Amino acid sequence: MICPPRFVRFFVAAMCGFVSVVLSSPAVQAGDVETARALEGLGGKVTLKENFVTEITFTDCSKIGAGEIKAIGELARLKSLTLYGKVKGLNDMTVDSLTGLHALESLSTEGAELSDAGLARLADLKNLRKASFFHLSFRKEGFTGKGFEAWKALAKLERLTVAGMSMGDDGFAAIATISSLQELSTWHTFQTEAGNALIAKLPNLNTLKIGQRLPRAGAQGPSLSDASIPVFAGIKTLEALKLGEGRFSYKALAALKDLPKLKSLLIYEADVSESDLEQLKTALPEVKIEFQPLTEEQRKKLEMYLK
Repeated sequence: MICPPRFVRFFVAAMCGFVSVVLSSPAVQAGDVETARALEGLGGKVTLKENFVTEITFTDCSKIGAGEIKAIGELARLKSLTLYGKVKGLNDMTVDSLTGLHALESLSTEGAELSDAGLARLADLKNLRKASFFHLSFRKEGFTGKGFEAWKALAKLERLTVAGMSMGDDGFAAIATISSLQELSTWHTFQTEAGNALIAKLPNLNTLKIGQRLPRAGAQGPSLSDASIPVFAGIKTLEALKLGEGRFSYKALAALKDLPKLKSLLIYEADVSESDLEQLKTALPEVKIEFQPLTEEQRKKLEMYLK
């Protein structure tokens, strides 16, 4: 049957109106609400905006498996995802469920089990601005952190935390290619002191928090000592520096006067004499210097780390 042009126009207009009504109906918008309630039932904290999930936070991921990761990956307006508490459900088998989260700006995980290839898949999150990985793939065979090299495509990524990871200098060489990074926080990895020179290659780094490598068999000296200070003094973009779990002297720290933009310096869980600190404050009058003295427990831990 051939329809008259007027009928065709009416039919198309009617169908468009029908689709519009369906997409705005409570039944469709309730999709996120149902997922939100299910995730809250598993212990998650969920933020809804106009019936769409925008933020999810878990501090215990013991109940998060492939099904839950898939459901999270279908939340098109999700901007912030925090999965702490051993999220072993995030692995190479499930990571692709998250790569369609094109609105995601913040991703934080603890205990995820990803290979370098799985880590690289997360570079599909093009709007990502902040990422934190704690205990990522710890002691996972074959994991090096080289997967971060794919992240150089994330032009909006500004902040990255990597901590508690069996990742060595290869991983930091990959991170050094993420030119958009402005803030890097790292401690308790398998890096060596040579890894600090890799970090110093980041062209837009304005904030650096760095602590000691993990103690382990075969480690050749600390990863953070007086020898690293001149390396950090070469990062002319630095505005804030946080140094932890090391033994530092005024002679080395004085090199930080070469940082033209430095505004704040925090030295935490570290061994620095009071006299050296006073000299440093005199040498850097324009820099806010904070020092957190060691507790006895922290001193014992530091001695173990420096072996």
